[in-house]
Amino acid sequence: MFSGIIGFRGTVVANEERHGGRHLVISAPHAIADGIEPKDSIAINGVCLTATSVGKERIAFDVVPETVGRTTLSALHEGDKVNVELSLKMGDRLGGHFVYGHVDATAQILERRPEGEGERIVIATPPSLARYIIEKGYVAIDGVSLTIAAVDQNRFEIALIPETAARTTLGDRPAGKLVNIEVDPIARYALGEAPMPTLTA
Repeated sequence: MFSGIIGFRGTVVANEERHGGRHLVISAPHAIADGIEPKDSIAINGVCLTATSVGKERIAFDVVPETVGRTTLSALHEGDKVNVELSLKMGDRLGGHFVYGHVDATAQILERRPEGEGERIVIATPPSLARYIIEKGYVAIDGVSLTIAAVDQNRFEIALIPETAARTTLGDRPAGKLVNIEVDPIARYALGEAPMPTLTA
């Protein structure tokens, strides 16, 4: 479980094809210093992955074909920057919204335009997710928890503040780029498509 509040940025060191999947290596020394071990769940651009090995500066992941097919991870190249979020611990402050790291779809950035001190970003709405994209609701874009500012028939908009632009990769994503989309799980529960999770002792 994640919050969509990005704590770190990493750099792609390698992204190699392996048996239909990928072997992804990220340089993220500051995240590692915060405490990462093999088998930990880590969100890379909003995709929940399991660390297979952890060094002083690098984390390696094996990405299965199912994940490759549903996300933008296969398009990453050496030197690309990525959002890195460590999984929540009991007692952590939830500053964003609940994010599972299970990407629902990819979508294209259609437009970016200045708005005040920040920007307005327009993203195409994947048809399968249209019912969950609600004005003032939440969405995770490349793992970043954001509030939906406006919704049109086939697109939605977010208002990106300078702090988020500076701390995440969203400040560098140009129009035409694909991003990972995960809808707010509470929207799914509210629409009755999945039972609310329960905590047991």
